[in-house]
Amino acid sequence: MSEPVPYPLLLAILATVVAILFAASLLTGVSGIGVVDGISALFYPAPGQDAVALVMREIRLPRAILGLATGLSLGLAGAVLQGYLRNPLAEPGLIGVSGAASFGAVLAFYTGLAGWVPLALPAMALAGALIAVLLVFAIAGPKGGSLRVILAGIAVSSLAGALVSLTLNLSPNPFAAYEIMFWLLGSLADRSMDHVAIAAPFMVAGWGLLALTARSLDALTLGEDAAASLGVHLGRVRLLTVVGTALAVGAATAVAGAIGFVGLVVPHLLRPLVGAQPSKLLPASALGGAALLLAADLTVRLAAPDRDLKLGVITALIGAPFFVWLVLSDRRAAE
Repeated sequence: MSEPVPYPLLLAILATVVAILFAASLLTGVSGIGVVDGISALFYPAPGQDAVALVMREIRLPRAILGLATGLSLGLAGAVLQGYLRNPLAEPGLIGVSGAASFGAVLAFYTGLAGWVPLALPAMALAGALIAVLLVFAIAGPKGGSLRVILAGIAVSSLAGALVSLTLNLSPNPFAAYEIMFWLLGSLADRSMDHVAIAAPFMVAGWGLLALTARSLDALTLGEDAAASLGVHLGRVRLLTVVGTALAVGAATAVAGAIGFVGLVVPHLLRPLVGAQPSKLLPASALGGAALLLAADLTVRLAAPDRDLKLGVITALIGAPFFVWLVLSDRRAAE
């Protein structure tokens, strides 16, 4: 299938959009800081700009970095999972990583660790994501194919969801339940450079592992048997896919909460533009995911600046109509 847009041009456009949205994220907020003052305070604060520099460096910069990194993680992981599982409905939550990370964070709230040790929340969410990987491999077995990985992931995701519901049901006070529910909706507000520091190494490691699957995913479009005959080690691809997703998406969930649909929507929208070639879809989806999440976060801040509108709500409002469009398109193609 030919590319309707030259691939280098597509990446350049996506990278430009991401850069613009990142800059807009840095310069948007309720504090009313001007563009020139904000930029100067970020890099070279003048005398008397201590408050402005604090806002730019400790509030807006971490939020923009996490929006970029989280969107990149979700978009890249979604593209890899859809290529590996050869399922257009696959997304990071399918293998239980998001659900298990959410349960780890919920435990941090329930036990009170989130209040005593601020970084306990992302640490326990990351631990939950890594435990999910171990469970998926234990259930699927050492030679489990893509279908068994899907079934194992669904089982882990369902278990994590049930445990989250149980924790909410047993929550010792309504304030803890309130905090849990709001965290589960996803947000980038009130994040610091400490959150960036704890999540970034895991995200970067995850990106590296997921990027190594590119050539193998191209071969897998011919089927597992044909890919194996071409020298693709299916067990290695599965390991890279699941562990890479756990690291990247687990770290993203640890600092931003449960944010859905980005890993599903972005690869679908960009696949026709890259000629349906998985290796080309990976960087495009990574940039597209970053752009979508940064745009959603800007929408949160601009649409309701005086309300604590959650990021996961915006992405769900984008994803639900997309699902309807997907079903209608499939129905028209079948008729």
